[in-house]
Amino acid sequence: MGRTRIRDIRHQELIEATITAVHQRGYAVVTMAEIAAEAGATAASINYYFGSKEKLMEATMRRLMTLLKDAMLERYAVARTPHDRLIAVLDANFSDRLYTIEQCSVWVQFWGSAPYVPPLARLHRINRARVTAHVRAELRSLLPENRRETVREALQSYMDGVWLEAAQSAVALDPSRARTEARKVANLLLQRYE
Repeated sequence: MGRTRIRDIRHQELIEATITAVHQRGYAVVTMAEIAAEAGATAASINYYFGSKEKLMEATMRRLMTLLKDAMLERYAVARTPHDRLIAVLDANFSDRLYTIEQCSVWVQFWGSAPYVPPLARLHRINRARVTAHVRAELRSLLPENRRETVREALQSYMDGVWLEAAQSAVALDPSRARTEARKVANLLLQRYE
């Protein structure tokens, strides 16, 4: 096992500071100096490692997207059926490492900023396409064609709505409860109507 480079440690510290500072102040108004202060660094260090606030936000979102991908892969590794894999997608979106108030807040601000910042818009499209593709793939085996898109839209809208509420929460989030509720919603949507 190789040693962790100082540069990698500093990147991670600045990304964690970005999550905290953006949550506390908001992406639109937070300054590089405030992010740097949160990390115990200088604004010059952000410039050195990332070049700009936008590139730091892009790196932060890439890190959060990696957490989501890793959570999904962990759950896929033990999923055996299309239903299990669909639940794996939902559970990954509410994983303990990802579903926190701070991170939900950053995601919501990312969604709001993406239309105006091309690199963030690209990341948003990639993430949305990835989740959509996973949900569609599993629904193919679970539902008739005429119901799939409605259920997919409902599930993704549900997840987005829960994240939006979580970003504004005044109390700590309960990822386990969020996973349980998401599973209930999925099971309701998958029921066959006569």
